Amino acid sequence: IQSKEHALVPAQAEGKIAFKNVEFSYNPERKILNNINFELKSGSSIAIVGPSGSGKSTIINLIPRLYDVCGGQVTFDGVDVRDLDLEFLRNQIGIVSQETYLFNGTIRENLLYAKPDATDEEIMEACKKANIEDFILNQEAGLDTMVGNRGVKLSGGEKQRLSIARVLLKDPALLIFDEATASLDSISEKKIQDAINPIIDSRTS
Repeated sequence: IQSKEHALVPAQAEGKIAFKNVEFSYNPERKILNNINFELKSGSSIAIVGPSGSGKSTIINLIPRLYDVCGGQVTFDGVDVRDLDLEFLRNQIGIVSQETYLFNGTIRENLLYAKPDATDEEIMEACKKANIEDFILNQEAGLDTMVGNRGVKLSGGEKQRLSIARVLLKDPALLIFDEATASLDSISEKKIQDAINPIIDSRTS
């Protein structure tokens, strides 16, 4: 998918989402979504619940245009996502998924992918909100701690909280959590839930 030549780049984003009679299928013979309608207002939250394979992740993927609808429309702040500049749209969306990807570098380097010019103060503020600050401060190298390829040196919960910190550093208009605690033990899940709860109280998610 590419941005249109005359795609819209709004001055600011509020993160309002609406699905209007949305239909989608990966295969024409099997429709995944049929007549999906809902609205998410700025600053509010919505949860999509259903069994595996019911289309939850598909709905999420339509917002940043990883796929385009087959019918109906998805709007962002009242504008069809297909009419928005793709880079602008994706810059306004932060996604924390079940599969967290970390690069083979330091904690700082991984977080700076979200905001290359971020100061250490901004980084640690995001880490504090993500409930990972204490872990970093307890490391001898602090933000310069190496995480290993795909974060192999960290636990699942630590990787997920770093992923949340990275999204917070990006400061998007819309936050999406796609089964962010599904593969974690109960202790790690609670730490991440404690990080997520205040975030969704103050942002569109």
